[in-house]
Amino acid sequence: MRIKSLLIITVFGSLAAGLLSCGGGKKGKNITISGAFALYPLGVKWTEQYKTKAPDLRFDVSAGGAGKGLTDVLAGAADIAMFSRQLTASEKQKDIWVFAVAKDAVLPTFSLKNPVADRIRKKGLTKDQLKEVYLSGKSDISWGSLLDTAYSQNVVVYTRSDAAGAADTWADYFGGKQENIKGTGIYGDPGLAEAVGKDANGVGFNNVAYAYDVTTGKKRPGIDIIPIDQNNNRQIDPEEDFYENADSILQAISDGRYPSPPARDLYFITKGKPTNPDIINFLKWVLTDGQQFVKQAGYVPLTDAKIKEQLDKLN
Repeated sequence: MRIKSLLIITVFGSLAAGLLSCGGGKKGKNITISGAFALYPLGVKWTEQYKTKAPDLRFDVSAGGAGKGLTDVLAGAADIAMFSRQLTASEKQKDIWVFAVAKDAVLPTFSLKNPVADRIRKKGLTKDQLKEVYLSGKSDISWGSLLDTAYSQNVVVYTRSDAAGAADTWADYFGGKQENIKGTGIYGDPGLAEAVGKDANGVGFNNVAYAYDVTTGKKRPGIDIIPIDQNNNRQIDPEEDFYENADSILQAISDGRYPSPPARDLYFITKGKPTNPDIINFLKWVLTDGQQFVKQAGYVPLTDAKIKEQLDKLN
């Protein structure tokens, strides 16, 4: 009798597992989204808003870096990946569909504990200086040498330890890749901001939504933005001074005053062209009604031309 009971349980369990794996009567009602920290706050905002339109749809949104999102979507562990960089040539061969959904930028950051913070804000750093700081691997670059001051402490670089679109985009500004940034690796956007804030001589980089509190528009506690001296005159001119709050930097990204890269499009990507109606409808909503939530979440909305281009891919 015990053997018979076990057999019945095993058969029933197998049938149940089969029904669950096929989605039963709820197929397509779960959407899993994984990937870039850069897009995570907006991804959460979008799914929360979309649930008011489709209350039976369940979302699982998680941040682990652009690289993890890509891995998850290719493995079938996620339906949509949040992605924050361009695909490589080899990645483009993997039947990945890319949909631009918003725009933001990567910003160089420094600690508010830095004793020459005022001079950093006034003079900024040139592109060549930033390249030397982040990519040279030199450990003896002093703040004094960068800012023409007597402060002799050396700059300490922090970078991302996870495969991150932000790191790739920041390195791309100098013609490099993430692995070319030399510094102490820290996991995730929030962790990197925290590490820089704790080190008086620390520098790093963050996406806009992690450099600023988009609710208040103010800079995150503990860190500030290194202004980029784009005309190399060793001072931040009024037309280069747009870092005071979230609105000012978003406007500079939108009108092109902040360079691209490190300004860039952000993407949702899928493995193959989407066929699930729930996913298609969600993506179409993101590109239409969902754009109204982009700016309030700390990002730059797409242009009408860019939106049409993305919608055409879904039709």
